[in-house]
Amino acid sequence: MSTHSTSHDLSTGTTTGTGRGARADAVTTGARPGAGTSAGGRSQAGPSGEPDLPPRSSWWRDVAVVLERELRPVLRDPFSVVFGLVQPVVFLGLFGPLLAASVEREGLGGTSVWQWFVPGVLVMVTLFGTSTTGSNLQYEMQTGAFERLLVTPVARSAQIVGRALKEVVPLLAQALVVVVVMVPFGFRPHVLGGLVGLALLAVMGVGIGAFSYALALAVRKQEWMFWAVQQTVLFPLLILSGMLLPLDDGPRWMRVAADLNPLAYVVEAERALFDGRLGDPAVPAAALAAVLTAVVGLVVGVRTIARSSD
Repeated sequence: MSTHSTSHDLSTGTTTGTGRGARADAVTTGARPGAGTSAGGRSQAGPSGEPDLPPRSSWWRDVAVVLERELRPVLRDPFSVVFGLVQPVVFLGLFGPLLAASVEREGLGGTSVWQWFVPGVLVMVTLFGTSTTGSNLQYEMQTGAFERLLVTPVARSAQIVGRALKEVVPLLAQALVVVVVMVPFGFRPHVLGGLVGLALLAVMGVGIGAFSYALALAVRKQEWMFWAVQQTVLFPLLILSGMLLPLDDGPRWMRVAADLNPLAYVVEAERALFDGRLGDPAVPAAALAAVLTAVVGLVVGVRTIARSSD
C-alpha cells in the first residue's frame, strides 16, 4: 500500500489526509471512529458498559470501504463470476430436457417449461453463489487478513454488512447472463416483472450471504465444518423449494416443510414475476420472506462478528 500523509482524531473519529489511501492507511492506527481506545486499539466501553458506536455517517463510510474492498477482486477477475454459472448451466442443459418430457405427459398448467424452470434456476444461482461466500472469509482467517481488519477503525457491523452487500453484484450479473442465454431457447421474460424479480433475488442473496459469513465466523478455521453444515442445509432447502420439480404431488409432510422454507415463496414469486403476473399473491409473500431473511441474516452476522476475538 502506498504511503500518504494522514492523521486520525481519536476524540471525533475523523480522518484527514491526502490521496485515495488516506482512509485505508488510517485504519492501521487501531482506533475506532467515535470510540475510546485502550492498548492494542481495542474499543473501550462507554458509561453504560456498551461499546461506543461510530457516528452514522462514519458507519456508512465504513460499509462503503468494505464493499469496495470486497468488489475489487471480483472486478479484477470476472472469470470467477462466469465460473459460478457452470452448475446452473448444467442443470439447464441436462435437467431441462427431462422436465420438458415430463411436461408433455403431465403438463404444468399451460406454462412453458422454460417459463417455469428458468426462474427456479435463478433462485438456485442465488442459493449456490451466496451460501458459499463464507469460505472466502475463512481464507482470510487462515492468512491473518481478517484479524488485521478487526483492529482497524472500521466498525465490525459495517464489515459484515459490506461483505453481504457485495454479493448483489455477482448475483445480478449471473442472473442476467442466464436470462439472456435462455431467450433464444424460448424463455420470454416480462421486463418489469423480471426487474422486480432480480431485486427480490438481491435482497434474498444479502440474507443468505450474511448467514454464510456468520457460519464461517462460528466455525472459525475449521473449513471442513463449514462445508459440512453448508451442504447439509443447502440441499434440503433446494429440494423443498420446488426449484427443480413441482411439489404439488409430493407427500403431505414435504408440502408442509416447503411452507416453512422462505425459498419456496421466492421461487413461486419469481415464476409469477417473469411471466408478467405482478399482482400474484405470491409476490408480497416472497417479498416478506426475502426481507425477513435479510434482516435476520444481518442481525446474526453482526452479532457473530461482534463476538469475534481480536
